[in-house]
Amino acid sequence: MMPESGSIADNLSAVIEKIATAARNADRIPEDVTLVAVGKAHPAALSRAALAAGQRVFGENRVQEAEGKWPELKAAYPDAKLHLIGPLQTNKVRHAVALFDVFETVDRPKLAESLAKEMARADVKRECFVQINTGAEPQKAGISPQDADAFIERCIQELGLHVTGLMCIPPVDEEPSLHFALLREIANRHGLKKLSMGMSADYEIAIAFGATHVRVGTAIFGVREKP
Repeated sequence: MMPESGSIADNLSAVIEKIATAARNADRIPEDVTLVAVGKAHPAALSRAALAAGQRVFGENRVQEAEGKWPELKAAYPDAKLHLIGPLQTNKVRHAVALFDVFETVDRPKLAESLAKEMARADVKRECFVQINTGAEPQKAGISPQDADAFIERCIQELGLHVTGLMCIPPVDEEPSLHFALLREIANRHGLKKLSMGMSADYEIAIAFGATHVRVGTAIFGVREKP
């Protein structure tokens, strides 16, 4: 059953308050943590309800799904920012660059090259986060920690991508703080200020480890319905 718009506003308010509390507990300023509301697999009406409640930063996993939802929403709310937080195929890069404001999943050389080429062609500069596979999980996207330094340097120095931070998704069966600490360590080596880490189950822990962006879906929009 789809949540009502009022409950979306209430859920948003509760998450924002938890973010603020976690930030203050870590001696941080709440405004330094950006909530990315993840609307993947939810209807556009729920994102619209969140927009009406004041939320302006959103995440989507799939280019095709976002293309069906966001052109109309962005027309109604021009100050909304859309992050791609799922894997990106190189054949979708042109569509993605036209729609998304931030790419959180730059995870391999071929994709980095395609993004750099398309942004140059379109004469746009989109913010990028390099995705690190902190758990070295074979089934998961992301550059391996041992290859991260060289890849980050190449993205910035050779390809000219506007890399501002790093992103990770810890293994579900491991202590997330270890992965958040590793991501922070890699970012510090490169002077990168932004860390996208933490989701509905662990964003308060992520904030304690320096997350600047937390990706929260279920706590705002409810459990996604099975297709």
